[in-house]
Amino acid sequence: MELASYLAGERWSDHPACTHPLLAALARLVNDNTGDESRAQLVRLVPSIIGLAGDDLRVDARIALRCATTALPVAAAERQLALAVSVLAAEEMLARLDGAPPGRLGELSRQAMEAVPHAAEQARRFSRAARITQKGFRRYAAPNAVQLSVVGIVQACIPDPDALLRRLLEEAIDDCAALIRPAPEPTTAPTPIHA
Repeated sequence: MELASYLAGERWSDHPACTHPLLAALARLVNDNTGDESRAQLVRLVPSIIGLAGDDLRVDARIALRCATTALPVAAAERQLALAVSVLAAEEMLARLDGAPPGRLGELSRQAMEAVPHAAEQARRFSRAARITQKGFRRYAAPNAVQLSVVGIVQACIPDPDALLRRLLEEAIDDCAALIRPAPEPTTAPTPIHA
């Protein structure tokens, strides 16, 4: 993040204005929890996070959702309930922001929840009783989802947690880019007029 601040022409900081705060937090956590050999591979991602800033709560929700759905299937049992609640909270926030009916699950969320049926059922019971505000989601729920997810991946019994952390960061960057810098609408060429 310090390199991103430098490349963006900002003062040297690990909290640059050029990057969404939650994405920057994820990048710091991935960097801090990755081994030295794998850390060098993260440098190539720095240019892709510059300019990914904004205050749309959908960005926070997408980052939290990406993190929780990535970590949930590999995390230890004691972390699964909190991660499953994070999935449901992010999906609920996205539904509210999009004006969609509550209770929907995207494909990644559905797959992640199916991998941990006991935690998923407990999370559904818990989530029915709780309703989070937008302010509470941005301030507490989304950052907690990111933190829990990184720790869950780091402590998971998987062959290469560094690779999963790097993939998580890459996919979160792609999610943010799609929201913040959507692809331009395709234009159609005018039909030539023949005289």
